[in-house]
Amino acid sequence: MKIRFAVLLLTLALFVPGLTLAANEEPTIYVIKKGDTLWGLSERFIKDPRYWPNMWSKNGQITNPNLIYPGQKVQVFPDRLECEPREQGVSSSAATKQAAATAQTETMVEASAERTYSVRGNEGFLMETDYRPAGFIVTILHDRIVAGDDDIVYTDIGRVHGVKGGEKFSIYRKEGTVSHPLTNEILGAKVVPLGTLQLTDLEHNASRAIITKAYQEISPGSYLMPYRDDKRREVALKMPARELKGFIIESYSGGTIIAAGDIVYIDLGNAQGAEVGNMLYVVRDVTVDQHYVEGRIDRLPQELLGALVILETGKKTATALVVKSIDAIYKGDKIVSLTK
Repeated sequence: MKIRFAVLLLTLALFVPGLTLAANEEPTIYVIKKGDTLWGLSERFIKDPRYWPNMWSKNGQITNPNLIYPGQKVQVFPDRLECEPREQGVSSSAATKQAAATAQTETMVEASAERTYSVRGNEGFLMETDYRPAGFIVTILHDRIVAGDDDIVYTDIGRVHGVKGGEKFSIYRKEGTVSHPLTNEILGAKVVPLGTLQLTDLEHNASRAIITKAYQEISPGSYLMPYRDDKRREVALKMPARELKGFIIESYSGGTIIAAGDIVYIDLGNAQGAEVGNMLYVVRDVTVDQHYVEGRIDRLPQELLGALVILETGKKTATALVVKSIDAIYKGDKIVSLTK
């Protein structure tokens, strides 16, 4: 029997990494310092920067990855992190002093850097109903149907619009109108980037231009908008200044199921206080079966599906990157700044 048990234990250890260590090894205690974030700690200690949503569900006092405090303690296991509740009645400054003193006696590890997300700038956006493009491509040299790199096109932008020769514009294609999944209100048109052009010869209300970069085929009727640099940029996380609640209204791909790495469009913009870098959680209400609860329960805890980070904001809408998906996400799912 002992031999069989030993074989079973060895088998579990092989197929469940960290099981034996997690069961037997005492955790290392890390004291949180200013600038630490849960995703940074996850990346530092267990080599998994996308671990932090699991941490939310196991630590009820944590509702936002930014809301951890200097002086708060984290138990570091080989396969997980566990936050100890913040000590009550200790001010932030006092907690910082306490952390410095504790550092002399407990195992300390260098703090992780603030988490940022790298984006290319070609994620597209929702052109809201009151927004107008700068102009259009009206035709292509030799009446061609499509254009690509270094091709000559003509636009309806001229000197009357205050532009100069050599000025650049970004090119977009309209992919249909987008309505709110709940109210059916038309929020705007989904536009995707096609490339860039540069004006070469100007007339009063028209111009000739050259395609300087093409991501996709460019055709007459394409929208022209103020130039946007498509170089890779970093988006740093920023805590929302107010509580935000909204919905996912569309995805870049237009697919049914949304997952980590996908671009989505949401119904929150500058008017609602949304800002670039804000992290929002994707949640879904759990239906109460009154047949069993007999009116004793009116609401169940929401199901946490994932998280997204805002990349660009308009007046009433924003473009966001899904950075974590615990379960399948769909158009119409709720997004909130604080989970319940």
